[in-house]
Amino acid sequence: MAVDIQTDKSQAVVIVTGGARGIGNAFARRLAEDGYHVAIMDLQGAQEAAEQIRREGGLADGYNANVVDAADWDRVLGQVGISGKRLHGLVNNAALFASLEMQPFEKVEKQEWMRVMEVNTFGPFLAIQKVAPILTKGGGGAIVNVASTSPLKGVTGMLHYVCSKGAVIAMTRSLARELGDRSITVNAVAPGFTLSEGILQNKEHVEKFRDLGKNGRALKRDQLPEDLQGAVSFLINRDASFITGQTIIVDGGAHFG
Repeated sequence: MAVDIQTDKSQAVVIVTGGARGIGNAFARRLAEDGYHVAIMDLQGAQEAAEQIRREGGLADGYNANVVDAADWDRVLGQVGISGKRLHGLVNNAALFASLEMQPFEKVEKQEWMRVMEVNTFGPFLAIQKVAPILTKGGGGAIVNVASTSPLKGVTGMLHYVCSKGAVIAMTRSLARELGDRSITVNAVAPGFTLSEGILQNKEHVEKFRDLGKNGRALKRDQLPEDLQGAVSFLINRDASFITGQTIIVDGGAHFG
């Protein structure tokens, strides 16, 4: 049986990758509001993001680290371990998307394809590989992978990204079975096109996807990072302790799962 973290969430650490800004930062802030001690991992800005959460009354630490670097994971998890608190959860949010150039699949170079796959698929895989033994030793926990609705509808011009997020959904299902007997849940959240900080800086993405996404939804408005917070909060919490292998679509009703 998984450890009941409801008694004192402040003693339970949740790692959020890519948590310094955008959607990941929205997750980190919400989990801190829920009472968890949040460990933010990002290439840069992690410590500043954690400091902001602390100013707002939450518990957070920041680690500038690369999710595809095993040594970085060992360093971060070592720091979490000496804190005396129990690792409870992982939110695999770090990914390449907003910075990617839209292009026909024939023009995608091998180097770019492999770069997207490394960050978007190997990153979550390595994170879970490193975190799972610690969660197991602690009696269980919750893992949430951030996928996308793009593989559900076959978005064009972003084949490498779409394939990587399809792989995240497949990874979620397989690892839910592998880790189930350890009381570790593995679920995914699949956002629609979300106006995150990074996306708003990419005019091409906004012009192609914003109206297309909004007009295809039952709820016809822009999707914001805050719209995703509740799903991740729920899946990390004990209320979802008997839910695993699922992909929750959060896109305002563009898809019905």
